[in-house]
Amino acid sequence: MRFRGLTWDHPRGRLALERAGGPVDWDVQPLEGFESAPIAENCAKYDLVVLDHPHLGEALVAGCLQPLDEIFTAEELTAIDARTIGRCLESYESGGRVYALPLDAATQVMACRPDLVTEHPQNWEDVLTLARETSSASKRVGLCLAGPHAFLSFLSVAQAMQPELDLRNGDTWVPDEVAEAAIALLAELAAMTPATTRGLNPIGMLEHMASADDVLLCPLVYGYVNYAALSRSRPLAFHDAPRVGGGPPGTILGGTGIAVSTRCAVNDELRAHLLWLMSADVQAGFIPENAGQPSARAAWLSEDVNAPVGGFYRNTAASLEAAAIRPRHDGYIAFQSEASAYLRQGFDDRTPETLMARGLAELFARSKEKSLEEART
Repeated sequence: MRFRGLTWDHPRGRLALERAGGPVDWDVQPLEGFESAPIAENCAKYDLVVLDHPHLGEALVAGCLQPLDEIFTAEELTAIDARTIGRCLESYESGGRVYALPLDAATQVMACRPDLVTEHPQNWEDVLTLARETSSASKRVGLCLAGPHAFLSFLSVAQAMQPELDLRNGDTWVPDEVAEAAIALLAELAAMTPATTRGLNPIGMLEHMASADDVLLCPLVYGYVNYAALSRSRPLAFHDAPRVGGGPPGTILGGTGIAVSTRCAVNDELRAHLLWLMSADVQAGFIPENAGQPSARAAWLSEDVNAPVGGFYRNTAASLEAAAIRPRHDGYIAFQSEASAYLRQGFDDRTPETLMARGLAELFARSKEKSLEEART
């Protein structure tokens, strides 16, 4: 019996799955589709769907995912959670049930050109200092602002300023004073970001940094191990996301999970294949050997895994451990896109941070109201 799976079209998203064999035939969609395509539509066509945790609320309202405790034993899920770095498995939990296996781990980290930056910044004050010093130079600090990433950078800065902030259930929002400070910081950096990168998603930004010379450092971009490979002609260096004072790195969890749609009739072969993908040996061997980015903590700390990629995993592991979970209410995906567009426009118009913070809070409240209205109907 064959199963249909959908993942995203980048070596990190597809190569290991395609080469793993097993009973699944994988199709791909672009990163933009992965970030924003309606999850219910994908689940109607595919047995397995690689997704990001913010889609969970939408998926649960649509009733299109199978809870994994009906497929795997509690002991199996507990063992996977114990091996996983940070909150990766936790991000796919809701109501005490797990809805995806954490195949891939990622978060926003700092990327730089090691030939252009001799000593990378540790905190946001140092990032601003470097940006100001290079603002009139040909090589500058640049933000990743395209798609949802202006808003995700806002959340990461807010998380650095208030590490205890927990937005995962969609029942709280960023305090006004934190939101204003985060917007003010990002607005200053956005004004100094080279125009050549304004429309680039994380893959585009990293490709640009590896091929052009006008961006020496991006303080927040989702880490892609592929661009750290020492086999590349110009590998990038990756470091923990910036901190505020002596606090933890401020960053928002990414990565991907494999979810099982309600149309899928799981058999023993598929179940065994999914457990194999999550096993310790595969996570520390087969996955990174085939352009994947494992979710197992042991892989992130392994010298063998780190050696060919310049210490990418080891240098950003603290960010993964500290990474926060995004809101996951139904309606969040649309809000994330709308909020990011709102921030970009505000940066361009130099809108005061007090007004922008108020506007973001209003957009968030409307997304919650819409979610409640749809739940009632």
